[in-house]
Formats: sequence, C-alpha cells, structure tokens
Amino acid sequence: MKYFEDFEAGEVYDLGTRAVSAEEIIAFARKYDPQPFHVDPEAAKDSAFGGLIASGWHTSAMFMSLLANTIKREKWASMGAPGLDTCRWVVPVRPGDILSAKMEVLELRRSKTRPFGILRNRSSMTNQDGKEVMFVEGIGLYGLRPDPAKTEDAA
Repeated sequence: MKYFEDFEAGEVYDLGTRAVSAEEIIAFARKYDPQPFHVDPEAAKDSAFGGLIASGWHTSAMFMSLLANTIKREKWASMGAPGLDTCRWVVPVRPGDILSAKMEVLELRRSKTRPFGILRNRSSMTNQDGKEVMFVEGIGLYGLRPDPAKTEDAA
C-alpha cells in the first residue's frame, strides 16, 4: 500500500495511455453532451473545430479512468478528492488520438483535524504529438500509514 507518507513533492507519476475512437466520442456525447461537433461527424466539419471532437467532460472522464486504474493497480491509499481548483481543455481530442496522462505532486500536508494527508497535484494529458490536451489542478486525500503500535495493541 502506498500511503500519504510515501509521496514526495516533485514526483511525477505515469498514469498510462489510451486510444480514442470516433464511436466512443459519439456514444459519450449522445448521452452527456449532445452538441453537433461531438455527435455528428458531418456537422462537425462545419464547426469551428473542423471535425469531430471529444467533449471536454469525456476527456476528463478518460483522465479519471487512467488515474483510478493507477490508484487501484499500485494500491494507493486514496480517500477521494473534494474537488478541483482548475480544469482546462487546451487542445481538442479527436478520433484516433492516443492520450498519455501524468500526475505531478506539488505539495503535501497533513490534515490538522482529520486522520489523512492532503496531496495537491497538477495532472495532465497529452496526445500522440506531445500537445497538452487538458490539465487539472486539485487535491486528493490519502490515508496515513497505520501506527504499528496501535496495530499491535488491537491484535
């Protein structure tokens, strides 16, 4: 398990990659963001984007999937997050893009009143050309390493 105490400011974590298909873009948008440039390839050609693009919310969901899979795979003691300070969709995500995500730890501090640590981070996704397509800044809550003395007392 990776606890709050195991993180260090300045560390960068690779969260993996994923491909994006037109079918996925359209399916997500039909359900959650049915604007023409997300759901209709022909109408999208006449938009300011010149073609089909993923909803920013879809881009965020793809990022979250990569982050959550890393948390699960690497057994981070994540306790969720109270929100984001910043979220920007910088470059449109298009069918065929290969997205790569990373998370940089900016700052760490222990809660003064609760048994967890607060990790401030900047996370981003880039496409196959190295262009940043989105970034988020926010905080995550992480469990503290159990006190061995308390663990032994409970046994």
